[in-house]
Amino acid sequence: MKNFEKKNLTQREKQFCYHYINTGNLREAASLAGYDRDPEKRGIHLLSKKEINEEIEMLYNSKKKNLLYKTCIGYERLAFGSVADAVRLLYTDKLDKNTLEKMDLFNISEIKRPKEGAVEIKFFDRMRALEKLEQIDEEQRADINPFYHAMEEGIKAIEESSKPSQEEQSEN
Repeated sequence: MKNFEKKNLTQREKQFCYHYINTGNLREAASLAGYDRDPEKRGIHLLSKKEINEEIEMLYNSKKKNLLYKTCIGYERLAFGSVADAVRLLYTDKLDKNTLEKMDLFNISEIKRPKEGAVEIKFFDRMRALEKLEQIDEEQRADINPFYHAMEEGIKAIEESSKPSQEEQSEN
């Protein structure tokens, strides 16, 4: 009986997959993974392996999910974040580096100091951030909806098939 267990990748092969996901260049990925002799040929050979492709797909999906998560966190910070540190910045005459580094200025898109000496602060658009969050949410639901739609249609079909026909109802 053949062994159908997934072959474990070597550390170097895993490094190749990681670098390939991040660079998109097989020669560079092979070189960064330590395949110094003819890295392009080695990269082509590695991409021909099923296990390598499965690892790349898994890493890609993980990276994609992580990027979506980070995007949502960023939009949430823009939409709901505090502006208290930005206001504090307006009313502070002198700032030392440590105080400035501790301030949450994520929501600021632009700071200007016109000639009059005043400070002008522009913030990212909160409504636009909320719209982007709503768009992401709708896209996520759209990915799920076909499954639920199919389930609903299946339930309707079962319900319809279990109802007595009009002829059966008139006979009773």
